[in-house]
Amino acid sequence: MVGRKASCFILILIFVALNSCRVTKPLASTTSVSGSAVNYISTYKDLAISEMRRTGVPASITLAQGMLESDYGRSTLARIGNNHFGIKCHNGWNGQTMRQHDDRRNECFRKYRRPEDSFYDHSDFLKTGSRYSFLFSLDPTDYKAWAHGLRKAGYATNPDYANLLIRKIEENKLYDLDKGFTASYSAPPQKVQDKLPEKVRDNAQDKVHGEVIPAETKSGTGETTKAKLETITFGDVMAKMPRIMENNRIQYIIVKDGETREKLEKDFDLMKWELPRYNDLKENFIPVPGQLLYLEPKRERAESGLEFHTVAAGETMHAISQKYGVRLKGLLEMNSMAEGDEPVPGQKIWLQPQKPVTGNQ
Repeated sequence: MVGRKASCFILILIFVALNSCRVTKPLASTTSVSGSAVNYISTYKDLAISEMRRTGVPASITLAQGMLESDYGRSTLARIGNNHFGIKCHNGWNGQTMRQHDDRRNECFRKYRRPEDSFYDHSDFLKTGSRYSFLFSLDPTDYKAWAHGLRKAGYATNPDYANLLIRKIEENKLYDLDKGFTASYSAPPQKVQDKLPEKVRDNAQDKVHGEVIPAETKSGTGETTKAKLETITFGDVMAKMPRIMENNRIQYIIVKDGETREKLEKDFDLMKWELPRYNDLKENFIPVPGQLLYLEPKRERAESGLEFHTVAAGETMHAISQKYGVRLKGLLEMNSMAEGDEPVPGQKIWLQPQKPVTGNQ
């Protein structure tokens, strides 16, 4: 009798154990589904579009690279390091790092506090990297040209990298996300093209395919004709960022050749005091080509996730203030500096009022 009770008890235990094992299976399936293309796109498409408007990197390219490099956010690098683009440390990286085997063993990769920071860094990585500069002369809606350009620039060692990106874009119709980038632009009238010398017209057509248009071209009569790139081709307008861009949620522009302060104030409907005040400049400043000018007041701190800046040779506090969209006075106060003080190369300039308690200050 005792033996039968013991046997029954053992059978019940086995039955319970088997059923408990079955319950765990759907959980693994759920985790797998969460790393799908649909969920990845839904989560990050708005961020990719925002970065496209900020830097000019097509949203389709950003998402395709993120999906491919991070395996839809499931890779170890993405889960632990929030690195969705496989960006390695490289020289000048002062943020957190993590080690992982890649082309070589135990390679150094950038580590971020949030996935969003990875997207911001990816855009800036392409925008500021000299070997990727030619990409921004391409039509931003030509995802195939961008994909082949990334492969040519050596972003990844896989020889089929461009085709892998193109397939991701086409399978998920990511090219639709790029359309909003050029919605406010239209191609120049044909008569503008017709008025240009033949050589310039030919170069204008080449520019759409990524070729550089010379600033000066000689016509058949031997006369030199100067043509502004923006009047030649629709592709050139798209190849650069929209005129009004955004940094730290502040609108800004880059001064073009020949633009005067009066013209800028008229074009952007600004009072005479606004540009100098918004940019911590003297009242009588004169804008120069390539200069970054904010059209709104700068903020008291940098974007979330940007805790400090390591000073490079020749950098001033004003330059750092402009780079991160932080008021110069506030930046000086955060770093216990007085007006007129300048940093030294290698110095850590804090970009947030409350510094992290790490002991590494």
